[in-house]
Amino acid sequence: MSNTSPIPIYIGYDHRERAATNVLIDSLYQRSSKTISITPLITSQLREAGLYTRERDPKQSTDFSFTRFLVPYLQNYQGWAIFMDCDMLCRRDIDELWKQRDDQFALMCVKHEHIPSEKTKFLGEIQSAYPKKNWSSLMLMNCEKCKNLTLNNVNNASGLELHRFIWLGDDNLIGSIQGGWNFLIGEQELNLDDHNSTNPPLVHWTLGGPWFNEQRNLKSSLNKEWFDYRNEIIKLWD
Repeated sequence: MSNTSPIPIYIGYDHRERAATNVLIDSLYQRSSKTISITPLITSQLREAGLYTRERDPKQSTDFSFTRFLVPYLQNYQGWAIFMDCDMLCRRDIDELWKQRDDQFALMCVKHEHIPSEKTKFLGEIQSAYPKKNWSSLMLMNCEKCKNLTLNNVNNASGLELHRFIWLGDDNLIGSIQGGWNFLIGEQELNLDDHNSTNPPLVHWTLGGPWFNEQRNLKSSLNKEWFDYRNEIIKLWD
């Protein structure tokens, strides 16, 4: 991919989180210094195109639990691409993340050590615990090295095979994203000695964001920031 090509970004889409998706998209556009190309992964469209055929898994909490793994195919297994969950807010230039890609890896992510204590998350959805939890919620994907993500594998492999990156065959092909990206709100503690912790560039409401009633009244500066951003988007100009 040339330096002048748009940064390809794919966002997991769930109809219950349309507000979150639109706020995330605008936060990416507003803060990016480079041209970006954003594609929401809408399950119904992927089914209509014959790309996604698997039945919904009882443990699947969002529509995009598995569609994220279609990104290399959609990129024709060429170049790099970013995948991110929709329940995020980008607070700095996405080019800072894009510059971290390293061709020795097949994909890069934040290697969270996340063992959830709760049994449910937003809207009563099941909270599943497994190794590499939340690693796949933000991925820099080196698509040429992700050719094992065939349509057959994406549609038939187990959730654990996909989300634990067993399809790679080698954990040494997984690089680490640095700099405080994919900060898990409610799951990670702020480290006052770490600027990227106290002012993370990308925050993630993995337990449910303020667009859900049950989370709306929680006193959180990041929840307020999300609403301030939402209000700015829908502001009418004279």
